[in-house]
Amino acid sequence: MCSARCDGGDLVQAAAPAPEADPRRWRAFAVCLMAGFMTLLDVSVVNVALPSVQAGLRTSPAQLSWVVAGYTLAFGLALVPAGRLGDGFGRRRVFLLGLAAFTLVSAVCGLSASGGWLVGARLGQGAAGGLLTPQIIGLMQQLFRGRERGTAAGFYGSMVAAATAVGPLIGGSLIQIAGSAGGWRWVFFVNLPIGVVTFALGVRLLPRDRGRERGARLDLVGVVLLGAGITAVILPLIQAEGAGRSVPWTRVGLGVVLLACFVAWERDYGRRKGTPLVDLHLLHHRPYAIGAIIGVVYFAGYTGLVFVLSLYFQQGLGYSALAAGAAGAPFSIGSSASAALSGRVTYRFGRPLVVAGTLTVVLALTAVGLLIRLDGGTWTWAVLAGPLLIAGVGSGMVIGPNLTLALQHVPPAQGGTTAAVLQTGQRLGSAFGLAVVASTFLGALATSHRDFSLAAGRGVFASVALVGAALLAAVADVLGSTHRH
Repeated sequence: MCSARCDGGDLVQAAAPAPEADPRRWRAFAVCLMAGFMTLLDVSVVNVALPSVQAGLRTSPAQLSWVVAGYTLAFGLALVPAGRLGDGFGRRRVFLLGLAAFTLVSAVCGLSASGGWLVGARLGQGAAGGLLTPQIIGLMQQLFRGRERGTAAGFYGSMVAAATAVGPLIGGSLIQIAGSAGGWRWVFFVNLPIGVVTFALGVRLLPRDRGRERGARLDLVGVVLLGAGITAVILPLIQAEGAGRSVPWTRVGLGVVLLACFVAWERDYGRRKGTPLVDLHLLHHRPYAIGAIIGVVYFAGYTGLVFVLSLYFQQGLGYSALAAGAAGAPFSIGSSASAALSGRVTYRFGRPLVVAGTLTVVLALTAVGLLIRLDGGTWTWAVLAGPLLIAGVGSGMVIGPNLTLALQHVPPAQGGTTAAVLQTGQRLGSAFGLAVVASTFLGALATSHRDFSLAAGRGVFASVALVGAALLAAVADVLGSTHRH
């Protein structure tokens, strides 16, 4: 894969001349961000469109659940194999292939004539998104060095926050304009112009691939073991959250066993053939391992928070989907602005920046939980706007900087695969967080005779606990670094 190894917890790379900076690197990265925005938009925008889908296609509850779950599952399954393909066969090729497939399948989604057809198309759309996404960070690693890489990661974090913020607003607006029965189709059709323009710009601006990696081949047994493990972990969590029932932990445990088998296979495969799906030596590299842990736990709390606020605003306070999206927007606005600024100072402050961010999120969300319990009136959106904005500012100090610090010493040749492993961990964390927070929220709702303020408050505190675990990991890393020096 590349000449890199871990020695005493530090990543050692073979000496190589630094490549000359690509003069078009920022324009090329803007193309990557456009594609990433489209794939993330399709998560938040579709959640708002589910009632319209049900009205237009008369879908069963199971089909409606799979419209969301199918995308999430297929996306997660594709990430690591796609990262390996990009590293070995060319990121530009895989990026353009994934982008073309995503655009085409979006059209199929919008033209679906039945619930079953839409579910199948959403599976394809998720797989295309998973094929595309690792190439974005892989290209970021390839195009930028030093402080510029931190700045680029900050823009990436801003894009994530912006897609989360505008998704509900775009979805609600399209449905309001096109009508409930057919408005959901435009939620998918909106991807077509974005995809066509991004593809054309990608052909022109993305750096040419340097050729296929010598001896590159895909570890198919590793792909099967990893895919089976991810499915066995994520699918029960998604289904339990969607149906409002308890998590079948036995099935989740089977997934953990399969993932352990994957790790054992990768170790053996690496010793025998040298090109495993994932280079497990990177997990001995402290910044990467800590970054992975923080990413998993933080995204568990982050995703659970979005779930709780959406249900609280719509079901508890009776807001429309559009109004609920606007009420939650301060968090995303704060995150988007903060991420862009934090990326510029990541290398200056290092991991303490992540500590400050997670601490800010914990304190601000604690205030959100308390205010929900005390207020619950007509002006709740205004009461929560300030704390949510502050929590968003803290979040922007976590996602991009944590990514930059985790990947700072990873060789660019491995950028796609290592980023895909981080993103897969985030997907697993998101599924776990949704299950934990949803069960907390729905359990409190059932035992309190539908007291939404009580249930939402407990759900937010569950998210706080998960973000608090990420804070502890970041603090431990800072203290450990101080002790080592």
